[in-house]
Amino acid sequence: MSKRVLSKLLTLSALVIALLAGISASFAAESTVPPPPQTYPIDVPNPATDLWRAVRQRGAGPPLNASTQVHNVDAAQMINASGEEFRQYRRKDFMRVAGWVIVGVPIAILLFYLVRGKVRIPGGRSGRRIRRFPDYDRTIHWFTAVLFIFLAATGLTLLFGRFVVLPVFGPEAFSVIASACKEGHNLFGPLFPVAVLLLLVRWVARNIPAGRDFVWLLKGGGIIGNAHVSAGFFNAGEKIWFWSVVVLGIVASVSGLILVFPVFGQGRDVMQLALIVHGIATVLFIVGSFGHIYIGTIGSEGSFDGMRTGYVDEAWAKVHHDVWYAEVTGDREAVAAAPDAGHPTQRPPLQTSSENA
Repeated sequence: MSKRVLSKLLTLSALVIALLAGISASFAAESTVPPPPQTYPIDVPNPATDLWRAVRQRGAGPPLNASTQVHNVDAAQMINASGEEFRQYRRKDFMRVAGWVIVGVPIAILLFYLVRGKVRIPGGRSGRRIRRFPDYDRTIHWFTAVLFIFLAATGLTLLFGRFVVLPVFGPEAFSVIASACKEGHNLFGPLFPVAVLLLLVRWVARNIPAGRDFVWLLKGGGIIGNAHVSAGFFNAGEKIWFWSVVVLGIVASVSGLILVFPVFGQGRDVMQLALIVHGIATVLFIVGSFGHIYIGTIGSEGSFDGMRTGYVDEAWAKVHHDVWYAEVTGDREAVAAAPDAGHPTQRPPLQTSSENA
């Protein structure tokens, strides 16, 4: 092959290689250019938007063209639009106010005790006691009290546990504690309306307001100041607490049953309302019990004896329940020697007495 022919072949090969390289570069450049945006006519609706709006804003009842395999009051409402608002209200507003009330009331009671001190029996104990509560009454009282304390402790743990218990014990322990509190609260909660009903039937006759109760309130019940106040078997303060227990107990019980048994046709909005009502009633119940416990234990000398032993000192009865004392002293079988070894015993002549005296 001559040099002229070889030279022409080499030149032709170079042209072919250059042409192929140019074509290849052109394809590579075209592949890096993004495609132009796809446009749609403005008047074309998005069916997904309408579907989502219908799902989110659908009312409690299904529309005429809707069907579902789940049959309940909220079957067609897949998303509760008020759920997030309720959650924020419960976490930010309700829990904050409830926390301040539950902490503030014991602090106020403590300050009052430091200023006022214990209400003493003038002249001290007499050494003779009068039967005030039979065993049946004390059994009902302590059954209700123990059940209430358990429900209050478990309920407060469920309400404030993630802010108080969780940081102390950690997530694993808190999970066990919260689960146990939930199961215990739901298991023993339905017993509380039974306890409230027993209290109502047993003591309603002795808690009817009387004229002397208004005088008792005006004089502060003898706790504020040192004025003597007359009272029957129960004074005005005890009657107010009794009716508070009945009203708050019924409200807490009914709202609690709505939450524990969501099978009566109540929807999520009703259960949200029941949860708030339940929380308000129980918080008021708890802070009210602080005052009741204070008066019955360290606030007033001799008051706790009635529920501890069933008997109260005669001197205490004359000061705090003089009308009842005047009635019961006619039944001298109710007046017994004091069980305290540190006091002298004097047994009066016995007469017939009723169990409820």
